Amino acid sequence: MDLRLKRETILGLTALLVLGFQTGCGTKGREKDLSARAKEIQLRILTIDSHCDTPSNLLRKGWDIGVRHDVIHGQRESGKVDLPRMVEGGLDGEFFAVFVGQEERTPEGYARAKTQAQTVLDAIHRMCETQAGRIALALSPEDAYRIKKEGKRIAFIGMENGYPIGQDLTLLKAFYDQGVRYLTLCHSGDNDICDSSTDRDDPQDHGLSEFGRKAVRECNRLGLMVDVSHASDKSFFDVLAMTQAPVIASHSCCRALDDNPRNLTDEMLKALARNGGVMQMCFLSSYVKKPKPNPERDKALAALEAKYGRFRDIKDEAVREKIWQEYESIRSKFPQDKATLRDLVDHIDHVVKIVGIDYVGIGTDFDGGGGVIGCNDVSEMHHVTEELLRRGYSEPEIEKIWSGNLMRVFGKVIEVSKKTTAGL
Repeated sequence: MDLRLKRETILGLTALLVLGFQTGCGTKGREKDLSARAKEIQLRILTIDSHCDTPSNLLRKGWDIGVRHDVIHGQRESGKVDLPRMVEGGLDGEFFAVFVGQEERTPEGYARAKTQAQTVLDAIHRMCETQAGRIALALSPEDAYRIKKEGKRIAFIGMENGYPIGQDLTLLKAFYDQGVRYLTLCHSGDNDICDSSTDRDDPQDHGLSEFGRKAVRECNRLGLMVDVSHASDKSFFDVLAMTQAPVIASHSCCRALDDNPRNLTDEMLKALARNGGVMQMCFLSSYVKKPKPNPERDKALAALEAKYGRFRDIKDEAVREKIWQEYESIRSKFPQDKATLRDLVDHIDHVVKIVGIDYVGIGTDFDGGGGVIGCNDVSEMHHVTEELLRRGYSEPEIEKIWSGNLMRVFGKVIEVSKKTTAGL
């Protein structure tokens, strides 16, 4: 190589290095600006997560929602939601779930479920009392906007699974009077209200029962949002056929992108939009993106169930804790591919493409299995807004996704309740 060619080669390589450095700096700069803009937007708008199972941690001895907890894999005690991390992630409010797993449909079972639900409710109220300067209970959209202005976090309450009401509709008002503002009709098993999307012990989908129809009417009368997440396909359409108010799916995704029975089909999305309802996007990885086959993991999980039986059938808390520890050990030994935040926002894009911006929101299912790469706990919630900005969503559209659509439905449910009550 002659001297001139060598010099030109060196200059060319130097130029490429400088260009690469500038491009890298430009990308980092744009990402930094995007992050700052996302945080500013979340300070201005109301941000609500429609479903978390954090109350299970409130019941743990020594666990304090007022203290920041680091997320440590395999340690449930850390949790994914606490007040300091809500502030970090720019999340104003949570719907804290009063969750009771489905068990036998007997008077004894109903009594236990009612007691369990009351225990969880008491824990949520106790949280609001002990952390009164930092979080307050909201019963309406107006409460939420007021509490945000006061600089506090917002606690809404939802009941996940209608099992605690048993066959007694009067319990709906009793729970409503204690702050419950939505009812997830069922969970992973069929109950007296409707069939579940994931319980096919009876292969026939019976949908909404006659008692379930009465329950939906009572929710409409009281001003309780009806939640169709976990409900079977027939149950979903049965609810929409008779409800007088819009409904929510508090934590679900799109079946077109992940063929999971817990997700909603495009037909269901269109029906939900006609109803004026909203689907809140769930961050549970297996609902977001179908995991790659993992035969060793499947075999280990099958052996665990063969050893103990179905988790929901186990009553002994010590045994349940042992099962959980073994389950976490299996998850650690055979990790499953996890969906990313980009995969999650693909679901938001899909809803917008199929029915528009007015019918989608955020319902993470944190502390109930929710968490994706890029948004694995509440401190990372601003990354959702960053990704929405990256894809060209405007601030008014982002506000609709974060709370506007859900608060619209909530307000309409209250309006229907007032009309129904006035007509009595």
